[in-house]
Amino acid sequence: MHNILFDLDGTLTDPGLGITRCVQYALEKLGRPVPEADDLLFCIGPPLTGSFAVLLPGEPPSLVKEAVGLYRERYDREGKFENQVYDDIPEALGKLRDKDCSLFVATSKPEIFARQILVHFGLSPFFAGIYGSRLDGGLSDKGELIGHILQEEGLARAESLMVGDRKHDMIGARTCAIAGIGVTYGYGSRAELTEAGADYLVHAPLAIPELLARLRQEEDEGR
Repeated sequence: MHNILFDLDGTLTDPGLGITRCVQYALEKLGRPVPEADDLLFCIGPPLTGSFAVLLPGEPPSLVKEAVGLYRERYDREGKFENQVYDDIPEALGKLRDKDCSLFVATSKPEIFARQILVHFGLSPFFAGIYGSRLDGGLSDKGELIGHILQEEGLARAESLMVGDRKHDMIGARTCAIAGIGVTYGYGSRAELTEAGADYLVHAPLAIPELLARLRQEEDEGR
């Protein structure tokens, strides 16, 4: 495996504080009940539109769209940096790069925000490409996004894998016929990742390059 696609939220960084605060801000502005932060953790990872549809049941799409706009208002101002890089992520990325891996970001977050976050935290130099959704909602489906990256970068499916913490990452990988590594240190449970078809599970960032080294060794031994 030479091409590694990484989810951002819950995989490279812990964005819990910023995302939950921005969801609360949007709901408060709409005059709706505002859940506690711990009850909003399901919003971390999936596309925003789907999360607000759950939080605003029975409401018209126009209100969900307004909620997303309010969320982004605060997120762009401050929420995107209420975030922290997981321990050992820079070291793990460095080890993968030293193994001649090409690294890419594949996030449902709007690409403009993903780039700003990665630059802010000094992670952008590790990546050959940074891909996210469009502000109009395009490419927010993880399978569609992964397929777009494979095509744009000319990546062989047999040489590519997706690393993420939620079921959407694993489902997207399966849709595009690439391997999926589920990380359990993020926001998705072991059960969620396994049921979504994760090929492998890792429990810490440095386990990712260790797994890759093992897969390459097995590949070499099988030739």
